[in-house]
Amino acid sequence: MTINTEDILNSILESISRIDYVKADEIPNIDLYMDQVTTFMNDHMKSSKRYEDDKILTKTMINNYAKNELLPPPLKKKYSKEHVMVLIFIYYFKNILSIKDIETLLKPITENYFHTDKELSFTDLYEEVCSLEKSRIDHLKEDITEIYHTSSETFSDADEENREFLRLFSFICTLSFDVYVKKQLIEKLVDALPPSDNRKHKK
Repeated sequence: MTINTEDILNSILESISRIDYVKADEIPNIDLYMDQVTTFMNDHMKSSKRYEDDKILTKTMINNYAKNELLPPPLKKKYSKEHVMVLIFIYYFKNILSIKDIETLLKPITENYFHTDKELSFTDLYEEVCSLEKSRIDHLKEDITEIYHTSSETFSDADEENREFLRLFSFICTLSFDVYVKKQLIEKLVDALPPSDNRKHKK
């Protein structure tokens, strides 16, 4: 079995270098109807899709987020710039967290900063967090490269036919372990958050 893991690594690193976030000034500063929201999200976040026919956001998703109180209700069926920012947060969180955990995490944010006149606006919060994530790119590339080189030294005694696959498997397992540990940490941090009044009422 021939697997060019070096090419795979280079492709991964190039993809990471291209990672960017939807900047606040790219989001329309006017209220949008649902169709316009889904079109905007699907156009501006298509680089994160795994398959061409994957959907970033659908009407059903928006309705479910509103139903589960992840997304504040629209005003006269229109969604603001801040609604779009919340949807972007939800899009990234849903890959690793349950709906309940996302609600616990976002509820204090939407309650305190969504459509308020506070000195720290929701846009300020969004930009601050996204710029912090962008600054992690170089560190991520270094970590992944180190993991790759460590994995490339495993299974030296395996037969040549299967050695590359086993090393790729080792690489994937190590990356998965990192994800697992970080997911556990995130869940513990979410569990440590005080429940909102709304969640207390539900219980």
